[in-house]
Amino acid sequence: MSFSPLVDELVDALRCLPGVGQKTAQRMAFHLLEKGRTGGTRLADALGSAMIGVQRCERCQNFADASECGICQDRARNTGTICVVESPSDLLAIEQAGDYRGGYFVLMGHLSPIDGVGPADIGIERLIERIDAEHTRELILATNPTVEGEATAHYIADRLDGRNVLITRLAHGIPVGGELGYVDGFTLTHAFRGRKPLLD
Repeated sequence: MSFSPLVDELVDALRCLPGVGQKTAQRMAFHLLEKGRTGGTRLADALGSAMIGVQRCERCQNFADASECGICQDRARNTGTICVVESPSDLLAIEQAGDYRGGYFVLMGHLSPIDGVGPADIGIERLIERIDAEHTRELILATNPTVEGEATAHYIADRLDGRNVLITRLAHGIPVGGELGYVDGFTLTHAFRGRKPLLD
């Protein structure tokens, strides 16, 4: 059933969001039109401003309102360490943990030859140029523990072979509070390979 061209266009536009199908998009559209017109107008304004004003940081590829993001502008951070992540949401998770104080490089994806995503598409050359220019001492590969994430981490490590850079990988394993009986085999394998002495 079709309501009106404007309603249909709104529903169709909302479907671009991840996890939003036809029914969810209709519920969102009807809510905004029935009870949330003020919020809808604010959403439209914020969305329009963000689509025009948000760009990529020239240094780390994170989202930014200026040529450099706030993290890259913070001179108190350790510039000798770069943490490589796949997405801005990964960066945000690390920042919210509050322990890391180095720099970042956001790939905005991972290598995926089957999808046509190669090194140039995720900025690996830019990362290597930055490592050379800033004399980076440690590169932390914090790509996701998926097949693509692992392949991306190994590709970056191979490209940096011969350079005087310590390359580390985030530990993967059993979550705090987890029980072995509920952990998948892939995670257990990583946990065994990454084991370390109890008393350092």
